[in-house]
Amino acid sequence: MGKKLTVYMIDGTAYGPRLSEIGNWVGKAIYSPRSSVNKIMDRTEFENPGVYCLKGDPTHEAFDEKIYIGEAENIKVRLKQHLSDPNKDFKEFIFFVSKDELLTKTQIRYLESRLVQLAIEARTAQIDNGNSPSLPTLHEADISDMEYFLEQIKLILPVMGFNFLISSTVTPKDLQLNRHKSEIHETYFIKTRTFSAKMMETDQGYIVTKGSEAKKSLSNSCTETYRNMRRKLLETKIMVEDGDKLIFAEDAVFNSPSAASNMILGRNSNGFSEWVNKDGLTFKEVQEKINS
Repeated sequence: MGKKLTVYMIDGTAYGPRLSEIGNWVGKAIYSPRSSVNKIMDRTEFENPGVYCLKGDPTHEAFDEKIYIGEAENIKVRLKQHLSDPNKDFKEFIFFVSKDELLTKTQIRYLESRLVQLAIEARTAQIDNGNSPSLPTLHEADISDMEYFLEQIKLILPVMGFNFLISSTVTPKDLQLNRHKSEIHETYFIKTRTFSAKMMETDQGYIVTKGSEAKKSLSNSCTETYRNMRRKLLETKIMVEDGDKLIFAEDAVFNSPSAASNMILGRNSNGFSEWVNKDGLTFKEVQEKINS
């Protein structure tokens, strides 16, 4: 079932502050570049309690963004503190509040803790928080409400350009769920004389499965983008050394067949021709067959 997401451009410009809402959800999101914050600081939403995310340039070259997650009983007061803090050099921010203004201190602390936990587990961005704050105690009904609130946050964040919750890996439970829902469209393989790998095409992306093997070194033809991708996979221990090759320690998600084949083969490659299914058809041939 689909959902209706409304995005309102507060100042009428494509790159300025925005307000986002989802139909039948009690929450709302306010996004803004740092340079536009003074245009909207007097909005009533800033006076409310909520949870927020700051996005800046990473200091670690393996990541595309650096994220800080926090909570405040008054977003405006906390944001002003961050704006004057030289250690919080962020470029964009987004915060989430309740339309009915009924979020309690304990509830926003719960949302903050869960967001940090999910961000660390995703291993997609450089997280400035370090460790996840402990979960506060909530009644069962409140936990259910906050988990639903969190699901809507997860829908809005990527729309606003915050990708830190898009996981680099897939849990065995998620993979089993994909199989149960028939969301695995095809399985492909790369086999050489020294290593082999398996990839599943799913609704989540292209998943190189746990146990797949890869070439240890990267050729000079690999671009900086793929060198950073390999560095990130190694530093987050998604890929680990095993003698003269690398092994995927977890199921890893890629956004294209070529990104996956590059990490396997250690060179620039065309995933449409490198990956073959059990019948020997390349990824390209399978796609042509489906679309014919």
